[in-house]
This record gives sequence, C-alpha cells and structure tokens, in this order.
Amino acid sequence: MTTTHVLVEAEEEHGSVARCRGIWRWVVVALTLAGIAITISQVFYWNPFGSGMLRNTFLYFVLACFLPIVFLAFPMRASQRHGVPWHDVLLAAVALAVPAWFGLNAENILNQGWDYGGPTSALVASYVLWGLVLEALRRTAGLVVTLIAGVFSVYPLFASQMPVDFLTGIQFDLDGAARMHAMGVDSILGLPLQTAAGILVGFLLFGVVLQSVGGGAFFHDLAQSMLGTRRGGSAKVAVVSSASMGMMSGSAVSNVLTTGPLTIPAMKRDGFSGEYAAGVEATASSGGSITPPIMGTAAFLMVSFVGVPYSEIALAAAIPALLYYLGIFTQVDAYSARRGLRGLKRSELPKFLGTLLRGWPYVAALAGLTFLLVVYRREAQAPFIIAAALLVYTMVRPSDRLSPKGLVDVVFKAGRTIAEILGIIAGVGLIIGGLSMTGVSLSLARELVSAVGGSVVLILVAGAITSFVLGMGMTVSAVYVLLAIVMAPALVTLGIDPIAAHLFVIYWATVSYITPPVALASFAAAGIAGTRPMQTSLTAMRLGMVKYVIPFCFAANPALVAQGTASEIAVTLVFAVVGVFVMACAFEGYAIGLERRLHPVVRIIGVPAGALILAPELTSSLVGLGIVVALGVVTRVLPPRPGPGDDATAPAAGSTAPAPGAVPAQQAERTASGAASATATPAGATAS
Repeated sequence: MTTTHVLVEAEEEHGSVARCRGIWRWVVVALTLAGIAITISQVFYWNPFGSGMLRNTFLYFVLACFLPIVFLAFPMRASQRHGVPWHDVLLAAVALAVPAWFGLNAENILNQGWDYGGPTSALVASYVLWGLVLEALRRTAGLVVTLIAGVFSVYPLFASQMPVDFLTGIQFDLDGAARMHAMGVDSILGLPLQTAAGILVGFLLFGVVLQSVGGGAFFHDLAQSMLGTRRGGSAKVAVVSSASMGMMSGSAVSNVLTTGPLTIPAMKRDGFSGEYAAGVEATASSGGSITPPIMGTAAFLMVSFVGVPYSEIALAAAIPALLYYLGIFTQVDAYSARRGLRGLKRSELPKFLGTLLRGWPYVAALAGLTFLLVVYRREAQAPFIIAAALLVYTMVRPSDRLSPKGLVDVVFKAGRTIAEILGIIAGVGLIIGGLSMTGVSLSLARELVSAVGGSVVLILVAGAITSFVLGMGMTVSAVYVLLAIVMAPALVTLGIDPIAAHLFVIYWATVSYITPPVALASFAAAGIAGTRPMQTSLTAMRLGMVKYVIPFCFAANPALVAQGTASEIAVTLVFAVVGVFVMACAFEGYAIGLERRLHPVVRIIGVPAGALILAPELTSSLVGLGIVVALGVVTRVLPPRPGPGDDATAPAAGSTAPAPGAVPAQQAERTASGAASATATPAGATAS
C-alpha cells in the first residue's frame, strides 16, 4: 500500500466524512467557500460591495458561515455518525441565521449600544447565540471544556457575592450577561475569535491544502530517502515525517492517527519494541503544534495577547522546537546503536533527488510562506497566496492532477477543520468574557504574584502544574486563553520575557498529550501498536524529556526564544544543543561519538550535567561542560561495557535468516498484530 493511500484511509476515519453526504456535503462546501471569500475580502481589503466591513460585521459573518458546519459535521452523540438528523439541520439553520442577523445589525450594535440595552429581538438572539456557542464547543472540544466555559460565562451573575476578595467583581443580571457575551467585544467576539478569523483561517486552509495535495506523503518519502539507510532509520523517518505532518495539522492525536498506521508497524518490523515505536510516534506527533512555520492554534492566539507579529512568534519558537526534536532524534540514534539496529536497504527506499524533484512545489510552498511572513510580514495574506498557488499547480501539472472532485474534497476538509477550530475559539471566548466584564481579570495576576511572594521559581512551578492539569481536560487553545489572562501576566510582572511567558504556558499545556494519566497521543499510538498504554506513555515521557525541561530554560534565558543579540542567541544555542545531546545520551545509556555503552553511574551524573549546560548562567554551563568532558574521558578509558541480554543485535534489514539474538517470536507476533490493527484507530481526536 502506498504512503498516500495509508494517509487518506487514516483521515477517512473521521465520522464527518460518512455523516455529511449528498446535499449536506454541498452545503458544507458552499458555506466554506462563502466563509473563505469573506475572509479573503477582509484581509486583502478588496471590499467588493463598495465599503469595508466593520470588525464585528466581519466576525459575525464568519461565524454565520462556519458555525453551522459544526452542527452538520459533528454529531450530537457519538452514535449519530451516519446522516444528519432533523434537529442538527435546525440547529445549523439557526446558527446561520442568528450571526447573520447580528452582522446585518452590527452598526446599530455599536452606535446604539445594544450590548447594554436594545430591542427585545437582540436580547433573544443573544441568548440563542450563547447557547449555540456552548453546544458547538461541546461537540468540538468535549464536555469538560464546555462545563468550564459555561461556569465562567455565568460567573458575572454572582461576581459581587464571591467570598474571596480578588474574585469579587462587577455583577450583571442574566439579560446583561447575555448581551455582553453576544454583542460585546470581549467575549464571543473577543481577541481569540478576532485572531482566528483574521489570521488562523488562512493557515488552516493552507495546512489542509498542503496535506491534501500530497504534502504529507512527500515529506514522509523525503525523510525516507534521507534517513532510511541510517541505523534505526525507520524511527528517524517517523520523527521527521510526524513532525512535518503535525506542523500541518496542529493536532497531536490526529497526527498519530494519520501517520501512526504507517510508521509504527515499520519501526516494529525493523526491531524496535512496540512500546518504543509507539512512544516515538506519540512524542514526535505532539511536537507539531510547537513547530514553525505552521504551529498550533494557541501560537496564533499569541499574536493578539502578546501584540507582536506572528513571524516573531514563529521565530521565537524555532530554537525550542529544534531542541525538542534533537532530543528525540538523539535518543532514537542511541537506542538504535545500543541494540545494533540497522537501516533499510537503499533499494527499498525512494531516491532522494527524484523525490525532491517531484515534490519541489511543497518545499517551495513552505519557503514562500516563510519568506512572506519574515520579509513582508503578511501573516494574514501569506497563507491564502501560497494555498492558491499550490491548488493552481496541482490542477495543471502534467500528471496526478487535482480533479474537480478532489478540489471539492479539499474544500470540505478545510471547512470541517476551520469550523472545528472556530467552534472551540468562540466557546473559549466566553471564559474571557466572564472575567473581563466583571473586571476580575485585572486583579488575578496581581494576586497570584502576591501569593507566591514574588518568587519566579514558585510561579513557574505553579504555572507548569496548572497548565498540565488543565491540559488533561481541555484543548491547548482553551488552556492558553485561560492562562494568558491569569498566569502569563503574572510571569511578565516578575520579569520574564512576554513571549517566553506565553510559550511556557503553551509548552506545558501540550505536555498532557504524552504524560499519564490522560496522554491522549500516547494512548492513540498504543492502540495502533497493540501495546500497554501506560508503559507507552512512560516511554514517550522519556523521549520527550526536552519538553519538560526547556520551558524553564527559556523562561530564565530569553535568548532561547530569540530574544537578545545575535551573539547571545548563538552562544546560548550552542550550549543548549550540547546540553540536550548529553541528556539524551544519558537517558538511553549510550555515548554517540564514543560509541560506548554508559556505566549507570555515568548516566546518573550525565543527566544533571546536561541540565547544567542548559542553565542560563555561563558559569554553570561551563561547569556542566567540564563534568561532561571528564565523563567522556572516563568512558573512553574504561573497557567497553558488554550489552545486557535484552539488548541483542537485531537482524539486518531485509535478511532472511535471524542474526544471533534476533527479535524474539513474541515481538514478531506483536509486530504482526500491530500491523493488523493499524487501521483500528481510536476516535475522538480534536484539534489543538
């Protein structure tokens, strides 16, 4: 089976494909085209009807296009996966009519102050929109997030009666709260939706287009041609291809379900244990949302909260993402060397030059997007330009052209993806609305700083724990929006760089994808590999160790997020690379370069020594470097350590006779069962 077929079949697992057939598929396509056209008109300042739209007019019309898709594509209950029932059709019609009515009356809302007092029709429509947004949030993000958003949305009704001083704020009656949520500028129409409609729609469209026209398959084949022959080549291919796919999708779980059926069986066939293969896939997939140039939803929301261009945020995230994948890649290499795992035969792999020549449009697309972001700073317009160029090319190229049916499929997938994210963002806006209209959001950060006594260490630990706990039950974007109001300002108050503070929250919110007890990405990978979910999660935690360490490092040293002079950033990057490399080798018990197994004592010392190199102070970095050099000398002088019995050498790729100590029969059986269950992937993945 080809790479493209596997990727397509994994994506078809989403229930919306079977749910929206016939007329409803065309309704979704029509709404998507209308929403994209409205967004393009706004971001390119085309104004085809003579005058530009007010901002709230634009936001209402975007909701009118994409909110109905949530009720058509996402079922009320998991059992309703086939066909659209009448009640969802009714909800979709109301979700189209109410925001459209608000959009047509947007000028009256502003000029006549309908958010504080207006006609009865506006009040009724406000209640309806409030309820629709909560239901859309439940369908796209789950019940836990909806309950949290619902509690915050009714918080203004009791704000003056709260027993804790810093939670006491301005109180609203029910009608006033409904008006503010539906027509105010800080709730449903707040910063998250403004950013999502103005910037995120284009990037979501670009990601879907790039993936649908063969970008995912190309990057996987390119990784195979570059790394397939190296030791542990199948796992290294999985790291690179999952990173590129996650960069396009922005969702860790969806990434695992898309690439896992291809990469996990391949790793198991090459001698990796099932748990290690699943851990590699889960860890690599969960890094896509923090990898530029296309990152997860939360990174785009930073544009509004931090007040800097997206290009600056993407540049800041580049070094931490590099260190994250360096840690995974190094551990995979050390594991492969320790177990004697070899790569695939060159004859079994695609040719590098041929693959690159066939896929140059995808490389050019990413290069063009980066150029427009960094040089021209057109973050709102760039993704539309590149996505259009990709579509035109795939429709006129000599072979494998995108057919009209294929184009309709691309539009449908884009509509579903955009609707899912906007459904989450609009619902999360209720959290901001509840805190903003009461005035409590202004005091929370101040009280938090006071509670920790001004200690940077304590507030970082508190922020990490809070982000992780919330991430177990909420999407990354929901966690980020909440903590961007409460936690990030407190971090900034204590002297932490604003971009570092906001990235700190995002990193720790994504940790829950691979950390028990939830570990959605790890559990999804374990389902494909046929392994124990908890053990798989522990393996993924070890492989993703950089994600636990590096946020504290860039919070203490903003040069790791490109905030500083060129020399400071360069020196910091060199030390960070060395520190991550040392820690990865110590975790796996093998010294790459020296090609020696590490003594347990050396491993124990090596982890904190690597952390010292990562530390922000030059003195501690030099001390850690000195310790590592001494450990290297000791390892080189001592006789090589024999491998334990469970680290036997695996057979060479493509060999027919087992080598001494080959993979045992039980592992071969697990490999076969994992390949057979590759398509039996768990459902319920949501975008981050």
